[in-house]
Amino acid sequence: MTIKSILVTDALYDYMLSTSLREPETLKQLREETAQHTHSMMQIAPEQGQFMSLLVKLIGAKTILEIGVFTGYSSTCLALALPAEGRITACDISEDFTNVARRYWAQAKVADKIDLRLGPALETLDSLIAEGKAGSYDMAFIDADKANYDGYYEQSLLLLRTGGLLVIDNVLWNGQVADPSIQDADTVAIRRLNEKIHADPRVTISLLPIADGLTLALKR
Repeated sequence: MTIKSILVTDALYDYMLSTSLREPETLKQLREETAQHTHSMMQIAPEQGQFMSLLVKLIGAKTILEIGVFTGYSSTCLALALPAEGRITACDISEDFTNVARRYWAQAKVADKIDLRLGPALETLDSLIAEGKAGSYDMAFIDADKANYDGYYEQSLLLLRTGGLLVIDNVLWNGQVADPSIQDADTVAIRRLNEKIHADPRVTISLLPIADGLTLALKR
């Protein structure tokens, strides 16, 4: 009926959630608590979390790299989707944010699946490479500071196995990437990475208009 992605109105969005979202009570509580947070816009949308959980199951992921934890909604989604032996290496710089995440990991009974590494993510990723983890992850999710997206992309590709899936959040940046008059550092960083990935022969890609835009990049 249409040759392009449908415009999602508020009414259609509510309908979509009412007929698709299966959100565990723990995730609902976490989302509602985070909605009161000063930086609540940093949390992913629930339908995105459910979609990424499906991706975990589709590719049979057992090892996941997460760059940017915030209060833990995405990591909790991913951990719940992992098999019992699955593990997430979660990178963040904020102890305050991740203290909330820790509470909900415990509540969801997934704390034993998550290795939280506090510190600048680029340094953490370098340390993982130095530990011999290159080529060992099945999936990576990037949702952190935009200025370092390119570095996260490159290091994540090194850490992913061939056939591993890289998921990148905020690639549509509330539509600002399509407005050439907007030239702030974050918008420019995302725009440049989008262009780079489009031309990158190392990956097979699809950019999806889910939430704030989600790029899927399969490592060849």
